[in-house]
Amino acid sequence: MVIISKGIIHGFAGKHPGSIQALNEWYFKVKKANWRNPSEMVNDFNSVDALENDRFVFDISGNHYRLVALIHYNIRTIYIRGIFTHVEYDRLGKTGRLNLL
Repeated sequence: MVIISKGIIHGFAGKHPGSIQALNEWYFKVKKANWRNPSEMVNDFNSVDALENDRFVFDISGNHYRLVALIHYNIRTIYIRGIFTHVEYDRLGKTGRLNLL
């Protein structure tokens, strides 16, 4: 898969150094993937949840962090929309702002 917005990973890891290893593992696993649909993605990441509008939430580092991505299977491309701590993610969910990512 092609991953767009890797800078978001670098920015988040700079603020949360404990996330670096887990985010790198996610990145390299996704880069090697060739998913054609959500079912294939779930085979690699069983802790991924669907949001609206082709967006998915990946649990990173034992659910300490949440990575929100827009996935276009037909062009094998993932757009990272944001990475959040669990608390930040919950706050966004309560305000309804997750659908704006």
